Amino acid sequence: MPFPCASHRSQEQVFAFLGDPATYGERPVHVITTHGAAVFLAGDRALKVKRAVRFPYLDYSTLDKRKVACEQELTINRRFAPQIYRGVVAITQRDDGRLEIAGHGEVVEWAIEMTRFDEQQTVDHLAEAGTPPTALLLDIADAIAASHAAAPIAATAPWIDSILRIVAGNTKAFRAGGIDTAAIDALDAASRAAFARLQHLLVRRGEQSHVRHCHGDLHLANIVVIDGKPVLFDAIEFDPSIASTDVLYDLGFALMDLIQYDRAGAASVVLNRYLASTCDDHLDALSALPLLLAMRAAIRANVMLSRPAQDDAQRTQIRRTAQSYFALACRLIAPPPPRLIAIGGLSGTGKSVLARDISGAIAPLPGAIVLRTDVIRKQLFNVKDTERLPAEAYHTEVTAEVYKTLAERAAQVLAQGHSAIIDAVFARQDERRAIAEVAARAKTPFDGVFLVADLATRIARVSHRVGDASDADAEVVKAQQAYDAGVIEWTLVDAAGTPEQTLQRASEALAVHHADHCDAER
Repeated sequence: MPFPCASHRSQEQVFAFLGDPATYGERPVHVITTHGAAVFLAGDRALKVKRAVRFPYLDYSTLDKRKVACEQELTINRRFAPQIYRGVVAITQRDDGRLEIAGHGEVVEWAIEMTRFDEQQTVDHLAEAGTPPTALLLDIADAIAASHAAAPIAATAPWIDSILRIVAGNTKAFRAGGIDTAAIDALDAASRAAFARLQHLLVRRGEQSHVRHCHGDLHLANIVVIDGKPVLFDAIEFDPSIASTDVLYDLGFALMDLIQYDRAGAASVVLNRYLASTCDDHLDALSALPLLLAMRAAIRANVMLSRPAQDDAQRTQIRRTAQSYFALACRLIAPPPPRLIAIGGLSGTGKSVLARDISGAIAPLPGAIVLRTDVIRKQLFNVKDTERLPAEAYHTEVTAEVYKTLAERAAQVLAQGHSAIIDAVFARQDERRAIAEVAARAKTPFDGVFLVADLATRIARVSHRVGDASDADAEVVKAQQAYDAGVIEWTLVDAAGTPEQTLQRASEALAVHHADHCDAER
């Protein structure tokens, strides 16, 4: 809960002024309030005022502190969204007592002036309305990865030291908020136990420069689509240490929020794209995801509990949302065991589309890691996914190395308690046997499905591919007709129909429920 501040009452006059349509030439005004700010939207303009509050983690209690906070927010967020953030303006009071924006009287408040965007295009609204298109999800992952690549490296020790303080702070807030005591104790104990297991890994990741000054508050309401592209905004400005974390913790806020909106499939797409675009640098840290995601969900629940309400109905809704985030934190901190799934089939049968579409239905959250031979082959040759390789890149010895790497990465994922989906042709019996042995050694359940479709369908599909990692064309598809796959012991799935039909058939074969389906541009 915020501490009371003497200037809180004086802000009421400012908020009334900024919420008055007359201030903007009788344009309608839409007001958005959070625990730390009020945003006034009128025409193409947005004015954000820091609320006169003081929390344990931020202090906006004086006018001078709010000015500094506005200036810091402007500086930091221009890194992410220069097209949104215009500047800092004063709210002034004339001698006759009337208020003005950027006038010449006494400064009574400060505001961040921004270009207004369509607030219905923030990703939380899009996720609430349905599963965002796959192309947008890929762009979101790329935008987050780019922000991490550009972020300054930060000290590791403060981040590590903050983790148990965050857990303790959430636990204290939940007790004060009347959350079920037994559930609070269980979440607290599981979080502390997870940190004890992961501390060495998290320290090592800091040594590998994965602790950076990130955005810090990447829930879906802080990502907006402008001109068809995602833009990150409203990064944390009040305390750099809060935003100086492991990059997976930063990514984890967006992943957790997608799961909260029942879009696990979307979360899986974002995670897999992020891993691919960062060259799988984070495969060795998947074991940290349950703790990092649970912490994000718990923080969101904590923030919701402190959000102001205008009436009883809103208060009830805020508490319901807080309890939902708390319940998600409890789910995330206790993940179910992993499984290994292999999806085989000749080129053009739709393996990659199926792997992506079904990944979100494979526990633990936020879905299975997709490992694809086409991508691994490009990585081995150090080229972009969409760059075509020469014929010698497909010689037998190279393909053997690709499958060997595939098996090693699958074992790496399983060892961390995360599921994997393998996307490969698997035309040879020894290849299928080898991947099944990976699961056996890990003592993990294994399922193999083999997609089948007629020649004409497969040729048509590869002929229409654009921007894909596969180099297979019509000639390759025809040549594969001569493959002798031997006895295929995996479940055969008819993939000649639509991707939705293939997904349904494969889901039945794998006994998974898939509620969230991404609308891909195929």
